[in-house]
Amino acid sequence: MTGRNRSISGAGKTGDVRRRVQAEVRGAVQGVGFRPFVYQLAHKLALAGWVENTTFGVRLEVEGEVASVAVFLQEMETASPPNASVISVAVRDIEILEEDAFVIRQSASQGARIAQILPDLATCPDCLRELFDPQDRRHRYPFINCTHCGPRFSIVEDVPYDRARTSMRLFPMCPACRAEYEDPLNRRFHAEPNACPVCGPRIALWDGNGKELARDHGALLATAQAIREQKIVAAKGVGGFHLMVDARNEQAVLRLRTRKHRPEKPFAVMFPALADIERECEVSTEERALLLGPACPIVLLRRKSGSVAPAVAPGNPCLGAMLPYAPQHHLLMYELGFPIVATSANLSDEPICTDETEAFTRLAGIADVFLVHDRPIVRPIDDSVTRVVCGHDQVLRRARGYAPAPVRMEGLSAGILALGGHMKTTVAVTLEDAVLVSQHLGDLETAPARLAHDRAIDDMLKLRGLAPCVVVRDLHPDYATSRMASEMGPPVVGVQHHLAHVVACMAEHGIAPPVLGVAWDGTGYGTDGTIWGGEFLLIANNEWKRVAHLRPFRLPGGEIAVREPRRAAIGLLYEAFSADAFAIDAPAVVAFTAAERGVMQAALEQGINAPRTSSMGRLFDGFAALCGLRQFVSYEGQAAAEFEWAAGVVTPSRSYDFPLIPGTADGAPWVLNWKPALDALLADRLAGAPTGAVSAAFHTGLAKAVAAVAQQVGVPRVVLTGGCFQNARLTGEAVAALRLAGHEPVWHRRVPPNDGAIALGQAVWAAWSAKRDSA
Repeated sequence: MTGRNRSISGAGKTGDVRRRVQAEVRGAVQGVGFRPFVYQLAHKLALAGWVENTTFGVRLEVEGEVASVAVFLQEMETASPPNASVISVAVRDIEILEEDAFVIRQSASQGARIAQILPDLATCPDCLRELFDPQDRRHRYPFINCTHCGPRFSIVEDVPYDRARTSMRLFPMCPACRAEYEDPLNRRFHAEPNACPVCGPRIALWDGNGKELARDHGALLATAQAIREQKIVAAKGVGGFHLMVDARNEQAVLRLRTRKHRPEKPFAVMFPALADIERECEVSTEERALLLGPACPIVLLRRKSGSVAPAVAPGNPCLGAMLPYAPQHHLLMYELGFPIVATSANLSDEPICTDETEAFTRLAGIADVFLVHDRPIVRPIDDSVTRVVCGHDQVLRRARGYAPAPVRMEGLSAGILALGGHMKTTVAVTLEDAVLVSQHLGDLETAPARLAHDRAIDDMLKLRGLAPCVVVRDLHPDYATSRMASEMGPPVVGVQHHLAHVVACMAEHGIAPPVLGVAWDGTGYGTDGTIWGGEFLLIANNEWKRVAHLRPFRLPGGEIAVREPRRAAIGLLYEAFSADAFAIDAPAVVAFTAAERGVMQAALEQGINAPRTSSMGRLFDGFAALCGLRQFVSYEGQAAAEFEWAAGVVTPSRSYDFPLIPGTADGAPWVLNWKPALDALLADRLAGAPTGAVSAAFHTGLAKAVAAVAQQVGVPRVVLTGGCFQNARLTGEAVAALRLAGHEPVWHRRVPPNDGAIALGQAVWAAWSAKRDSA
């Protein structure tokens, strides 16, 4: 890839025959075969010198004819390896040494630790061909890799990236692997995880009592047979364990749901090949590119009729599909020839298992057998989740294949540590020219999850050799991350939740103020102490202002309403109709007994455990409950998702009205009034309108409301962010409405719209604020 920045000091004097330069290269240049590429390029051009990994990237010197040196510098950027990404090259002329050889030096371990660590990469075509070649010495070897593929982030212990600083240090190379490693013409030249059946990691199958049943390829064959027999397999992979069952077998999937305590949340499915996915799902060109790319994520695809059991994704028109990405998966799927559930191996709300001993304890009672290996996993890394929205890929969970790629930004202060929120957490730390965002860590509802979050903080700081100068947290006083921040020592800065959402989207796109941020989600602590979630924020001159928000309503029962959408519906009805709300014949009302309705009415009238909120997520929940879709949920966002699905492919014929009401005082935020939409829903339901038509009108009305607020504020660029914009229909319609009104919509692509982006936004806003305050 082409470098973005190049600085050159001197350029060889006119008339010079020879030239020697030193270049410092930054970007994704370790673990991608960049040093072997430089070595081969230098030999092709008859140049002398050396190349080495450093703590910041790659340093090299080349010497030779002036024209050849110029060609080298150009091709080093334009023809670099496919997984490399050259961000900057600093070149300076130095004294000619009259050398006649080019070598790869031992890595330099001193200096600032800013070298980019590469994500784990899916098995490349060359390795895949060798994996199934009976004549190849790595035939059926489940840890085959080269400079173009294999583990990276999951095995790195320190930088610069060398075998001695990875968990592969436990496996000394045999003579054959060492010869490949030292051969400049071999694609395993300096491939740090290089291994083979003689010297590398091995796999084994254990039963539920820890007894070894088989090893090596026999373990894979026995695993395949266990899956055929409807058993649940815990399989150690690249970044942790999967739980695997036959995705075609309804009873096997239901048994997994019971044991994992996951009654309805969709499972991901691994398919043997792309053709198998295309038989089960609709696959666009963009989706196909995601499935086949080096990240090899889970991709949300619209389902067709097929062989996957209904219990895999109950009631969901989409399926989370992925292809094998590790050699072990390719071998297993080749033996099976049918799709399998491949879901994170944990109990709900706990982090993914990474160690076989830990897995044997934590997964007892869930898995029947354990497919394990002896290559240590340095850090837990879940599968990434993506989808295509408005013709562009969008990351919904940023983990394997994407993390820890940096978000590039200039002019930052290094050492700002952001702890994220409470759900779907990540952590982030600033460098001078980038923000490093961790892999997805999950919700902080349990002690093991909070411990994993603490370890991720320590891990990120250690890899960069940093001590935080500032710690950034959410404003919510009861979040675990808020308590962590207060105990860490450095100064603490609080950043409002929805502001962090907007700034994260700005950061990933590299855009500066002014922007109008539309931040819609379930919960975020507001500066006034209430629960926000339907926000319009104006960012200008590194200041921000809440210019509009959803009309507030009460949530009877407080946090219980998150799990019971019927409570959000009652809150909406009470705000609109007061005590008459409890006489309305609607599914959400009759879902309560008369006694329960009496208690809720008293609580609402007195404001007891009924906080006010402007949450768009709860508005979705309330409307879904009023349509009779869902009164209780078993996972976050379930009611809102089913309300989205209800619209299906319905073409909008009309829209509900969400008028803007001026604020009650000069400069007060405008209010987006949902009351007319509520009236329309009740009338439509009374008239027997299908839920799909109600949902379509609701989505279209909200999209038009976004454009109306943008017109009112008058800022050309509008950022769409927050968990509600995981809703592909809402995002698509909002993008279309904004473009029609002459605005430039911006939405998430490389970082999630959900709370997985909060840490990034916190870090960037803290850096901007520090720069503003020091000016």
